[in-house]
Amino acid sequence: MITNLDKVRNIGISAHIDSGKTTLTERILFYTNRIHAIHDVKGKDGVGAKMDSMELERERGITIQSAATHCGWGDHHINIIDTPGHVDFTIEVERSLRVLDGAILVLCSVAGVQSQSITVDRQMRRYNVPRVAFVNKCDRSGANPFRVCQQLRDKLNHNSVLVQIPIGLEEKHVGVVDLVKMKAYYFEGDNGEIIREEEIPAELVDQAKEYREIMLDAVSLYSDALTEAILMEEVTEELIHDAIRKGTIALKLTPVLCGSAYKNKAVQKLLDAVLAWLPAPHEVVNEALDTSVPGEPKVVVPCTTNGTFLGLAFKLEDGRYGQLTYLRVYSGTLKRQDFITNARNGKKVKVGRLVRMHANEMEDIEDCCAGDIVALFGVDCFSGDTFHDGTTDLVMTSIHVPDAVISLTITPKDAKAQINMAKALQRFSKEDPTFRLASDPETGETIISGMGELHLDVYVERMKREYQAVVVTSPPRVAYRETITKKAEYDYTHKKQTGGSGQFGRVAGWLEPLEEGKGTFEFSDEVVGGVIPREFIPAVEKGFRSMLPKGRLIEAPVVGVKAVLNFGSYHQVDSSDIAFQEAARGAWRAVYAKANPVILEPIMKVSVEGPEEFQGSIVGTLMQRRGVIISSSQQEGYTMVDAEVPLSEMFGYSTTIRSATQGKAEFTMEFAKYMQVPGNVATELIKKFQEKKAAE
Repeated sequence: MITNLDKVRNIGISAHIDSGKTTLTERILFYTNRIHAIHDVKGKDGVGAKMDSMELERERGITIQSAATHCGWGDHHINIIDTPGHVDFTIEVERSLRVLDGAILVLCSVAGVQSQSITVDRQMRRYNVPRVAFVNKCDRSGANPFRVCQQLRDKLNHNSVLVQIPIGLEEKHVGVVDLVKMKAYYFEGDNGEIIREEEIPAELVDQAKEYREIMLDAVSLYSDALTEAILMEEVTEELIHDAIRKGTIALKLTPVLCGSAYKNKAVQKLLDAVLAWLPAPHEVVNEALDTSVPGEPKVVVPCTTNGTFLGLAFKLEDGRYGQLTYLRVYSGTLKRQDFITNARNGKKVKVGRLVRMHANEMEDIEDCCAGDIVALFGVDCFSGDTFHDGTTDLVMTSIHVPDAVISLTITPKDAKAQINMAKALQRFSKEDPTFRLASDPETGETIISGMGELHLDVYVERMKREYQAVVVTSPPRVAYRETITKKAEYDYTHKKQTGGSGQFGRVAGWLEPLEEGKGTFEFSDEVVGGVIPREFIPAVEKGFRSMLPKGRLIEAPVVGVKAVLNFGSYHQVDSSDIAFQEAARGAWRAVYAKANPVILEPIMKVSVEGPEEFQGSIVGTLMQRRGVIISSSQQEGYTMVDAEVPLSEMFGYSTTIRSATQGKAEFTMEFAKYMQVPGNVATELIKKFQEKKAAE
């Protein structure tokens, strides 16, 4: 058990696709002696990177699942989580950043700040994660870490400051100049494991002095002692490190380092920076909700080994031997054979097996304490559950889960596939909160929803490989919504007379559009004089709410509606909850068409990057898909185009953009907002929906 929290670091490695996260993690594991040979991400040698343990990851050369490992550097213990770069697997980044104390933001020295870098940065801000930036790929043609540092300021509003400058760029990149020590470092040997410290080359002395001045100006804001030392010309390395650390942990400074993970340059210096500037677990503010107090106020959880045990299950994996639960311990200690309580349902569970993860390998441990990231075996829970020792009412704040934006209908090929498909879907939906599962109440078809085409594609492929469940998929279904655009009044009486007591309820009021950002539905009770007894008002709201899942145009969920009830009448004998629910439903059906309903569609923020000569083709492909170009910029032969495009038009776009740019452009997309569909598209959607209904 690691009890000295000053010697612990919990870090994540996050970036845009293909910036070199997994390659960087591979080098870190090699230099810390966790692995004894370096392998490539694409797995050309048949092995693949340690952290990409899934067969699909090695084939595609992308990270799909975040993977945890740990290593030692000096006398420090470092827990590392390598996260995916693709926006489709954004939940993996989200839940990793939720439990980490610091992060390395990896940027490509050629492409700089890309669309997914912006998304990852937003996630880091959401959880207040301090970070150092590592400008990777300084050996590539067109590399410019100075420009990337400026982009961090311009595009991400970081107070970024270079703490290293490169010695040579592109094929001449051999090392870095450390601006704190004012020494040059060269990385030699077969795998860059031999570090040579030298004086700064004569041709770089002036540049190093210039950037050191800029660095000292920036970091002295966080240390009065350093400001004083600069004036007295008595600057020491300790004072600089102390100031950088303070600025970084306060999220007011981003130190920028550079190197090349693939060419084994400067990774060791990055590890030194992690220890020097990123926070230890007890230096980060962690908050929990106190469920014993009304309103559940937030309270700060002190990270101490002798406190009450408190941990957050942030990731699940269902394997051959049962469920593996990744747990971040925030307070107290946990031993094997201990009993812990799940705060969600109050169930007590026994910790049978406690392990530390090294990608897909496990190392059994006897105990762990605050600040550690471990995994439990055989504990049934959900992602985001809090565990404690039964003596507290605290619950850790939850993980932000984005809404699914795309759906597919899947049908098994045969009876055997059906059983296996059910097992696979149950596992995937438990492991991944962004992977949703539903059944169409009318057709009985199974519908899976996720964050993008690649997201669902990976799960369909995993069903086939891991469960031998071959499924047939039908075209993706877009998550349309309906809303109303004008106020419409209703006055509806529900009367039903059968033998014995009947049903009677009259409701009057109006429906109107809800202000943007106010949610999906609001019910306002403005009844005066007791024309409807108080006990029937909730029934009216319930009736209205029951109509929201299916609109009257294409049966899409209805959002953005305010229902006001201000008049009505009742019958002494025949009025009941059921009668008023039916009255509300009847009123909704009668008034919905008068409120000028429209269909809303999800709009995606699409970022396309490619060589400058294809700018016209890129813009053309977006315009053909009802895209609105928001911005376009050129940089050293590359063009970046940002647009907003309806999701329904983006299917198959990867094929289109590849053929339009000879396979040289890439794109990312993420959900931006809902917008009204144009009239002709709405007409087409309604017509298709009516044809489908008629066919059924």
